Amino acid sequence: MPDTLAALANAAGKLTRIGLQAAGRGATALPGLVTLQLDPDFIAAITRSLPHGVVLVSGTNGKTTTTRMVSDIARAAGWAPIHNRSGSNLERGIAGALLADSTWRGEPRGDIGLFEVDEASLPRVLRSLTPRVLVVTNLFRDQLDRFFEIDQLAHRIGDAIAELDPSVIVVLNADDPIVATLGARHRGRVAYFGVDDPAVGGRVPQDISDATRCPRCRAPLEYGRVILAHEGDWSCPACGLARPSRDVSALKVRLDAAASTIELRLPVAGAFDPIRVPLPGLYNAYNALAAIATARALDIALPTAVRAMDRFRPAFGRLEQIAVDGRILRLVLVKNPAGFNAAIGALLETGRHPRLLAALNDRDADGRDVSWIWDADFESLAPAIEHVVVCGIRSRDLANRLKYAGVPRERMVVVDDWGGAIDRAVDGTAEGAELVVVATYTAMLALRSELARRGHVAPFWED
Repeated sequence: MPDTLAALANAAGKLTRIGLQAAGRGATALPGLVTLQLDPDFIAAITRSLPHGVVLVSGTNGKTTTTRMVSDIARAAGWAPIHNRSGSNLERGIAGALLADSTWRGEPRGDIGLFEVDEASLPRVLRSLTPRVLVVTNLFRDQLDRFFEIDQLAHRIGDAIAELDPSVIVVLNADDPIVATLGARHRGRVAYFGVDDPAVGGRVPQDISDATRCPRCRAPLEYGRVILAHEGDWSCPACGLARPSRDVSALKVRLDAAASTIELRLPVAGAFDPIRVPLPGLYNAYNALAAIATARALDIALPTAVRAMDRFRPAFGRLEQIAVDGRILRLVLVKNPAGFNAAIGALLETGRHPRLLAALNDRDADGRDVSWIWDADFESLAPAIEHVVVCGIRSRDLANRLKYAGVPRERMVVVDDWGGAIDRAVDGTAEGAELVVVATYTAMLALRSELARRGHVAPFWED
């Protein structure tokens, strides 16, 4: 039973939530903000009684998909997760999820908390909440107007990890040198995941790499294999720091247009059937490995995790598919160069020539600085584009970037309003074919809201 202040804050937040829902709003953040204004310790107070504890998933890319995978695995194990499923990942979003899944007395209806956490907010969350498991997927340059430089961010997260109770299990991406070295700061158990398939990746660090130097001695890193940006088989010849051994890894990864298949390697005897992840793209193989490693940290059986993975549905904008007038819209949320390149890689891995609806906004949730589009690899995408409709607040910037990447004028059109852009893109796509929607966060919200208004999809907070 929470204390009196937490109970009062819970009631205030629930009343706010009811009012917003009556007005047709999503109520994913404001109720939590009201609650935390009344009781800053509300999250810790409510989660303290959860029988299976709390899992926090953070990182630049992949945290929404990874958390959703872990949530599905927990449900398959018979647990009742409390999950900020809408993707609202600041403290107010976590508080909002707890409000939605608790009684008026402040008693949680679930038995485990599964929360994705904005990477810049993670140190603050860890100061007020001790998780059972902490997962860090990767760290890339993202929204430079809002976040710290990557080294600063990693240092702050490392300081927070150093203060964790040794009982916490930390799950880290072994292939990301910035993330992997965080494990040295933890006094307890660390589990690593990574991709060991020698057929995946190249040998030259990509132009967008944020880790060209050793996190420990600052000497240049060497890569035996580069998978995505600075993720790969890395080592430092100067001080000997190297990619740690993996507790969960992909021995082989097979990719097709609709799914990924992973052959697992685990540090235990036994043979396992390949895991099918119904999402394309190598980066979703990483998300699946993070989820499997988390399931092992929670002592959930592998067959249970595999069953949940096979039935997985993507989150808002994460390769989500929507049927519109006989066409399939595949929604791809992008926000930084690494995420864009990973998403585009998933489109090009199977030799497709996509028709695109591309949207760029620069609101606070997107990041005001859109210069990142010049670091993203549009040059690889441009030759494959059949046609692109460009929209959004910064549509002219995006159209200019596409022009310099090599998209001919006759294969590109700028449309100023959301509904008109959807109509133009859908009308130009053959029935039964796929239209890929690539958009930043608030642009995706606007496009999806228009699709919801037309009855093609439910509002994202109802997912």
